Amino acid sequence: MYEAYFGLRGKPFQLNPDPSFFYGSRGHRRAMAYLEYGLHQNEGFIVVTGEVGAGKTLLVRSLLEKLDPGKIVAANLVSTQIDADDILRLVAAAFGIPSKHLVKSDLLLAIEAFLVSTTAAGKRALLIVDEAQNLTQRAVEELRMLSNFQLEDHALLQSFLVGQPEFRTIMQSPEMVQLRQRVIASYHLGPLDVTETQAYVEHRLGCVGWKGNPTFDVEAMKAIFNHSQGIPRRINALCDRIMLAAFLGDQRRISAELVEQVAAEMSEEQVVPAALQSGSPSLATFSEVQPAAIDIQRILANPEAARALANVGPGYDAARFEERLALLERTLSTTLNALSQLIGSAQQPAGGDGKEAVTK
Repeated sequence: MYEAYFGLRGKPFQLNPDPSFFYGSRGHRRAMAYLEYGLHQNEGFIVVTGEVGAGKTLLVRSLLEKLDPGKIVAANLVSTQIDADDILRLVAAAFGIPSKHLVKSDLLLAIEAFLVSTTAAGKRALLIVDEAQNLTQRAVEELRMLSNFQLEDHALLQSFLVGQPEFRTIMQSPEMVQLRQRVIASYHLGPLDVTETQAYVEHRLGCVGWKGNPTFDVEAMKAIFNHSQGIPRRINALCDRIMLAAFLGDQRRISAELVEQVAAEMSEEQVVPAALQSGSPSLATFSEVQPAAIDIQRILANPEAARALANVGPGYDAARFEERLALLERTLSTTLNALSQLIGSAQQPAGGDGKEAVTK
């Protein structure tokens, strides 16, 4: 929405991990060095943990982009709450190993045969498990058992385990002693500091052709750090909304006041209304929260409002502000109407048994 207004080639603060936006902070460079060290060792486990939104997935995708497919066969597995048997089938699927209808013993043989053939072809097999904190202890133990596969004195599989801080707790349990002995390096990815936060914001903007429009005040950068605590995903979410607010307000300068305003709005959005806490919202609930139509001409007709608007500064374009405000109003109205229709459909009687559908 705001990219053309600021002369940008694309959206700088998207939430989806994109390796082309990778920023090598001190912590991210160190984490990448551990992963590359693990590749050089070609055995054991490398463990990388970090808070939600710290950039772990982006780190993994950036590593995968650098790998030579002619030398390394890599499989990236994003885990959920899965147990031992399921993890083996997911590993097989990630490497493209047919496993349908195979019992566990045959599944293990199929995985081992694949690893042996990969090594014989002069390649190495790498398994990256993201969201490792979701694995059960039995699933982790199965991964450890896969590391036992060897051809003469060469390990057939190397694994990187990437997860949230809870995975460190799992690793410290008495049942994980054998896995800990296989870990050759471990690193915890922390947040950015205030200087890195500013460099991160400018790096992301630079990736889409930013030429200083908009400008960011020094205090604004500090406010962005304070509200995001240096977590990249939080920085992205906050800065995206800041850019949108600047666009809607026809501003070319990001001030600390604008950051505080946007941060406050985002904080309010996280609060669940009391009417929604007791259960599923009804159609009446959504109709009650829909904003009334905004009559900008009526607002501007008020002498006090007109004077306040005139004091904003010379060159302020009220017509352009009205257009953006109207666009935002239409977008919000459309979204709320769509939600109302979805809830209405879900609350209609289910066909056949006469019972009402239950929404959670």
